[in-house]
Amino acid sequence: MQLAPVLEQLQALGLVHVEIASLPTDDWGPQCRQLMKTFPTMRLGAASIVSLESLQVVLEAGFAYGVSPILERRLQEAAAAAGFLLVPGVMTPSEVQAACHWGPGLVKLFPAATLGPGYWNRLRDPLGGELPFCIAAGGIPLEEVSHWLASGVDAVAVGSRWLGVDRAIAKGAMDLAPLRALLEELALPG
Repeated sequence: MQLAPVLEQLQALGLVHVEIASLPTDDWGPQCRQLMKTFPTMRLGAASIVSLESLQVVLEAGFAYGVSPILERRLQEAAAAAGFLLVPGVMTPSEVQAACHWGPGLVKLFPAATLGPGYWNRLRDPLGGELPFCIAAGGIPLEEVSHWLASGVDAVAVGSRWLGVDRAIAKGAMDLAPLRALLEELALPG
């Protein structure tokens, strides 16, 4: 699979959690299962789960977790019934509150770049002081990750566009210098 060299490089940096976008092909599930066997120390998750049908495909592929850009009660209930961690996407205070009732205790703030780094922390007082674990995602470049973390989110998802994954797949290698520098700045392994 074309992603194997990219995952190999990310694993060498010490990264563990990587989301894989779903592709509408018949062999996507088997290819993902092969990646999970090839990279057993990584926790591979499925991105962009937006329907019960896509959730079923992801469950059959055997992913460790999934992420959705939306908060959908039926999806959360189906994932919970299957014992599967599905991180819902939220944007509004109402969605954050609903996610606390229906979800697994963590959320994906999406699209985070549209809202700005201070948005999450500004929700704290109006929502009673307690917020779920938050992964900011959507349009955040590597050079802004530290700022987002300092502003109150718990984690930041950096998309394939900012890592140059498409170019890496075409070339077979990725320029890891910016990511390595970020990990060193954050004092993370890698």
